Amino acid sequence: MRNSIELCRSGWTKRSPHLIQARFFRIAYFRMPATTTPPCYNLIVNQRTRVGFVAVALASVVFAMANVSALASKQTSDSAKSLARLLEEHYRRPHTLQAVFLERYSEGKKQSRIESGTVYFRRPGQMRWEYDSPEKKLFLVDGKTTWFYVPYDHTVTKAPVKESSDWRTPLSLLTGKADLSRLCNEIDLISQSGIPSGHAVLRCLPKVTKNLSERREYTEVLLELDTSSGELARIEIRQPGGIEMEYRFGNWQSDIPFAGDLFRFQVPAGVAIVDGASLAEPPL
Repeated sequence: MRNSIELCRSGWTKRSPHLIQARFFRIAYFRMPATTTPPCYNLIVNQRTRVGFVAVALASVVFAMANVSALASKQTSDSAKSLARLLEEHYRRPHTLQAVFLERYSEGKKQSRIESGTVYFRRPGQMRWEYDSPEKKLFLVDGKTTWFYVPYDHTVTKAPVKESSDWRTPLSLLTGKADLSRLCNEIDLISQSGIPSGHAVLRCLPKVTKNLSERREYTEVLLELDTSSGELARIEIRQPGGIEMEYRFGNWQSDIPFAGDLFRFQVPAGVAIVDGASLAEPPL
């Protein structure tokens, strides 16, 4: 078709000597009615009409795909908000919480470090992480101060809660007003392989604050939860430099009585106190 149009435009009309060289074409020429529309004109008009139809069809497909994409994006956003509310409601009611945990720390291609123990939460703003394996450690938040105690090292690191850069600090939302908007600038729903049926993963993009140390603290936080109850199954905290902290929880218990001094730290004799607020990196 393109060659035909080029021939039309180059002057190969019904009076061209090339069309009347053969006897057949001479007969065809002399029998052509005088009022017939030039075939070249019909060819060009027909092709332009078809091109127009194709352009309209493509535009319709593009707009339809854009509408479907926008609708899917809105549905995903609504689902994320609904699951975030479910998680918040689940942890807004209990006064105390207890669970077993498995912690995995990885840094790039280095071998992961895995630890386990029991964690306790109490309102307002108190946490106690007791590490049992592979060594005894304690991370405690009494509401105002964080304490990280390693008996083997005979040291305890102390820092105000607001200045603590420890990766466990975001979990304090479980010990007060469970409001993800305090931590997250944006929350969306993502897909991950290996997630059990009935679970979903929320991605939290942390708010950027004026505190420079907090800016580099987390790049994103992933929250895996049970979609039927809102119970937290896993939290994954990603930091710059390929550093990842993952906590898996199990055997959640709520509103159980705790001893009054469970969230109070007494510095043992002979243990050195380190100012954690002055450290560039959180203790391991």
